[in-house]
Amino acid sequence: MNIHLIAIGGSAMHNMALALHHKRYTITGSDDAIFSPSKDRLEKYGLLPEKMGWFPEKITKNLDAIILGMHAREDNPELSKAKELNIPIYSYPEYIYEQSKNKKRVVIGGSHGKTSITAMILHVLQNLNIDCDYMVGAQLEGFDTMVKLTHESPIIILEGDEYLSSPIDRRPKFHLYKPHIAVLSGIAWDHINVFPTFEMYVDQFRIFKNMVKDTLIYCTEDVELIKLTNEDTKCKLITYSTPEYEINNGITSVDKTELLIFGNHNLQNLNAAKLVCKELGVSEEDFFHQISTFKGASNRLELVKKTNTSAIYKDFAHSPSKLKATSSAMKKQFKDRELVACMELYTFSSLNEDFLQQYNGCMDEPDIAIVYFSPLAITHKKLDPITTDLVLTAFNRKDLLVFTDAKKLEKYLKNLNWKNQNLLMMSSGNFEGMEFGELIE
Repeated sequence: MNIHLIAIGGSAMHNMALALHHKRYTITGSDDAIFSPSKDRLEKYGLLPEKMGWFPEKITKNLDAIILGMHAREDNPELSKAKELNIPIYSYPEYIYEQSKNKKRVVIGGSHGKTSITAMILHVLQNLNIDCDYMVGAQLEGFDTMVKLTHESPIIILEGDEYLSSPIDRRPKFHLYKPHIAVLSGIAWDHINVFPTFEMYVDQFRIFKNMVKDTLIYCTEDVELIKLTNEDTKCKLITYSTPEYEINNGITSVDKTELLIFGNHNLQNLNAAKLVCKELGVSEEDFFHQISTFKGASNRLELVKKTNTSAIYKDFAHSPSKLKATSSAMKKQFKDRELVACMELYTFSSLNEDFLQQYNGCMDEPDIAIVYFSPLAITHKKLDPITTDLVLTAFNRKDLLVFTDAKKLEKYLKNLNWKNQNLLMMSSGNFEGMEFGELIE
């Protein structure tokens, strides 16, 4: 097969290129800018385009398919040429489905926890030598790529994102996978630029639920999921919630198994992963034996550095429910330490004046609460500006600290006394490239 990827440099797209290369397909691609680690990984396998830019002459009748990345625009010249030549054009999720039509498809959906649940399942299956294909939204320890596609694997584990499929396909990605087994972790409004009302957002999960062929596993601690599953549902329903657990000397245990992860959300994710593995034939004993060595997915309540009296964690959290859950997890896990929690307003939703009101009370638990946003990032995203006063009103915490200069924030954090005090950095961005490991001494 000869496959060309338009916008090959994206996080998901370059992993797709590597997976298809490993499947012995002939891969070409284009992009207008490619950065590391995508650049280094593509170069390693001879897949890095010689020149940056779009080249319609690369699109010929010899191609079997085009895969279109989200980074490309509707008027992309290579896309236009592919349409002229009637070459089959797939979005990323469409092509994943095309590669998995004859496999048992397990899809992990929900507003939070998707990557962690998927990562847990893959960790257990790999350790038990159970063959499966997969697609996950973060680089995992012990896995070469975020995507694996083979001829042989009978199962594929897919992280089911609700965001749009491509510039010319406005369907949410997880609507294209047609799962046999599915998980829904919870529903908390996100992607306001695509789903301007909460009702529109919830409806995407309703559509997904109705596509499940065999079994839907869902969290009963989520009010919206309970409402959805009370509607007419044709597939088998299996429920989960937070398991009973103990915390001793900063270590969380479930079912007498000591874990490297902690927090209610992570423990809910563990229960979801356990139920999926059970559906795939893994015993509870085998599951707990393997999950005890799971360190967590990248940027998901990930330990950056620790000293004798302090620790710094980073988390992908950006929505109100995630900020609340992650802060609470840190406070419960380290009862003898104070918590400094810092979040970055970075997504389109979080930088929207109307959506900001959703953050009311979500940073109440930390001992010191900080919000950072970059006015320059707002300009780049072509959004209306927001003010410090607007943020203070939205979060509704009188002693909230608001920074708009990353250097000043970094200086403030470095000057704090880190004895018996932890730091939690939460964002889907990177605080203007701040080196987190240097913040505590």
